[in-house]
Amino acid sequence: MTTHQDTTTVAVLGAGPMGQALAGALLDRGHDVVVWNRTATRLEPVVARGARPATTPAEAVAQATLTLVNVIDNAAATAIVDQVGEAASGRTIIGLASDTPDSSRELQSRATALGARYLGGAIMTPVATIGTEHGSILLDGSEDVVERHRTVLEGLGAISWVGEQPGTAAGYDMALLDFFWTSIGGYLHGAEVARKAGIDAASLLPHALGIVSILTPIVTDLAGRLDQGTHDDATSDLESISASLDHLVHAAHDAGLGADALEALRRVTRRGVDAGHGKDEITRVSFAEAAALA
Repeated sequence: MTTHQDTTTVAVLGAGPMGQALAGALLDRGHDVVVWNRTATRLEPVVARGARPATTPAEAVAQATLTLVNVIDNAAATAIVDQVGEAASGRTIIGLASDTPDSSRELQSRATALGARYLGGAIMTPVATIGTEHGSILLDGSEDVVERHRTVLEGLGAISWVGEQPGTAAGYDMALLDFFWTSIGGYLHGAEVARKAGIDAASLLPHALGIVSILTPIVTDLAGRLDQGTHDDATSDLESISASLDHLVHAAHDAGLGADALEALRRVTRRGVDAGHGKDEITRVSFAEAAALA
């Protein structure tokens, strides 16, 4: 990206791969960057590029208009905000750890109690995308605060404000990562079933990509059904899905594999069938109800 003409002092707390990417992208845009990390040696790559090291989180925040906190989780972020103390007053702090909505709300509460303007954030794309148009960061909290810092933040990637309610960005984060990792787990499990049948991953790949390609229209249809509460006129009803899951579970067991995820889905579809919804779409099932009955 080209260097931006206006310089802002930004503090980046946390120097893991993502923290270093955030600091590097800000440096590339010509911003003054102050960095802190519990293990100071991890700051060396970004300090070599021009970032200024701070000895404490409070020292970093006191010098900055905007602070990005990117550490392992919100427990670590909360501990850092507590160390910042009164230096947080009047500053904008954005929490970018990947964690639960409840922990994000707790962090927001701690930061605002210190007088900070707090935004909850979620980085939805890999390290390599930061500083490019392919990066994606979701933010919740005051829209006015987001807009105040938008020019700086857009140097990191596409910025999406998802609402005032604390924990909203984390809710998106957890839901989308649930979808992502469940999908990756399904692929790896399916590849192992294939391997047991003498099919290597390269041979399976074009067919797996075919499955990926049909997910977009399917998920689009399911999203509409979920929001509208319409489950009839199914293209694939619960009875047929339940029968298919029986076969998949048996195939996994025949291959000597566990099938926990498939069995969990089979349980909720069977409950739907037993409740008289066998001809309805899979959106009829409720994982929340199944968990309550377990």
